Amino acid sequence: MKHKKHFKKILSQRFPKNYSALLQGTENAYLTISKDTRFAKTSTNPLDKRLDLMAYFLSTIQTLEANQVDFHIIKEVCTDIAKEYVRPKTKFQAWLKKLPPKLIKFPLITIFLKMMDNKVSKKGHKDGFRAKIVTNKEETYGFGYGIDIIECGICKLFHKHNMDRYTPILCEVDKITSSLAGLELFRQGTIANGAEICDFRFKKK
Repeated sequence: MKHKKHFKKILSQRFPKNYSALLQGTENAYLTISKDTRFAKTSTNPLDKRLDLMAYFLSTIQTLEANQVDFHIIKEVCTDIAKEYVRPKTKFQAWLKKLPPKLIKFPLITIFLKMMDNKVSKKGHKDGFRAKIVTNKEETYGFGYGIDIIECGICKLFHKHNMDRYTPILCEVDKITSSLAGLELFRQGTIANGAEICDFRFKKK
């Protein structure tokens, strides 16, 4: 998995003395947790693809907690890993991240979003995501794109392993990725914090 290098980098920086043990603990935990996300590789819902990465986040969190690392430190570590993961490594990558908001005004994008809505609105697996893409400008601050997460695969995975208290940490990553796209994220609530849905709405910065 390509994303492991980002975990290794941050863990080695934050825990230089016991980095090897923490990494091995994460790998061991992942062998168990990843069994719950195997379906993501073949799921018909594209949102499920991110669940393997989330399984590795959960494995890292479990390992840190087992080593008596404080909740707030775990939150910082996860945030640092997320920032490193989404950070553009080249100018071209930075350009690509800012491209989708620029394309939203083109008519063909509406067709693409309808196709995506058809996929994400149906569960590919009982433990996966279900969502609805919103294109009504009145409901999206005039932007023409938003998404409501109706069932969250991340919440389901963390709940299954009794780690619900950590799920909101992953919600913060959405603000980082939105900012890199030149967007400001607005949400009334998230499932992780008790809301019925996660309502993603955006405004251009």
